[in-house]
Amino acid sequence: MMADIDINTGNDPATQHLRIHRFAALHSGPRLIVTGAVHGNEVAGTRGIEQVLQELATGQIRITRGTVTFVPVCNPLAYARGERFGQRNLNRRLLPSAAPRDYEDHVANVLCPLLAEHDVLLDLHSFRSPGLPFALRGPADNTGTLEPFGHARAEARLCAHLGVQRVVDGWMPAYAAGVALRRQRALASDTVQEDPSYGVGTTEYMRSVGGYAVTLECGQHQDPAAPAVARQAIRQTLALLGLAALPLAPPPPSIECLTLAQVVDRHDAGDRFVKPWTSFDPLAAGELIAHRGDGSEVRAAHAGYIVFPDHAARPGHEWFYLARPSGRAL
Repeated sequence: MMADIDINTGNDPATQHLRIHRFAALHSGPRLIVTGAVHGNEVAGTRGIEQVLQELATGQIRITRGTVTFVPVCNPLAYARGERFGQRNLNRRLLPSAAPRDYEDHVANVLCPLLAEHDVLLDLHSFRSPGLPFALRGPADNTGTLEPFGHARAEARLCAHLGVQRVVDGWMPAYAAGVALRRQRALASDTVQEDPSYGVGTTEYMRSVGGYAVTLECGQHQDPAAPAVARQAIRQTLALLGLAALPLAPPPPSIECLTLAQVVDRHDAGDRFVKPWTSFDPLAAGELIAHRGDGSEVRAAHAGYIVFPDHAARPGHEWFYLARPSGRAL
């Protein structure tokens, strides 16, 4: 019961439930779920979903096959506060829990079964620094133990039609390698995450239950164009899956495919970047990225890009990623 959670949710009843909108056509078809505000300060997806819901209400869009479910706000407490998370990051360790310990655990116990009812997930996010929208996809088809998967071709097709010019893969392998390095360093902190399952978010969970999923980073948090990116991506997904009779725009003529090759953790509060990096700033091989608190240097192991630099990262957590060209074309 939510009353068992020791948190201050105020008097806002919206923090006590997930608002879910479902449209079930009379003809069978794929089952799509679209999610927004997994992080409470990332509202572009929420606004885009609201626009599509209005178009559905007025008949501008009609769901004629399959099922479409919209969750405009996946983390109501974080959304009410206008912050990234309530008690913890919902997009890490997203797994059902028999003994929920925090607000996000309770959300996961609702959200995970809901994801499992669907075939496809479009998860809408935004990012802190200025930049162009991009998509994140899962692994190549494989039968390994980290993230076995069999729908890489369908994910690639979805990525190609979202309107972005950059697609990134390699999240789970990079995260797992980072966990191994943390174990080697033997950081004795309760905040250090040494379990690869901590890298499981919405899309990773969706793949684990047999579906496929794409994360769309719609732009910078406050970019007024970002909700339109989300809205267009939803419409394109409905068209691509044949759920609604909407025109399907062709893919961009060129899409850059990158892979996350390495995650670098922040070790100490004294670790600092040499400049205010933003995602996809280019890096030359050997370029100086940061200084450690002990004075040592952090340099790029290879030419590529810096991705997800977190200037407020806590020691023992991921600080930034290094990306390079992917061998997987769309």
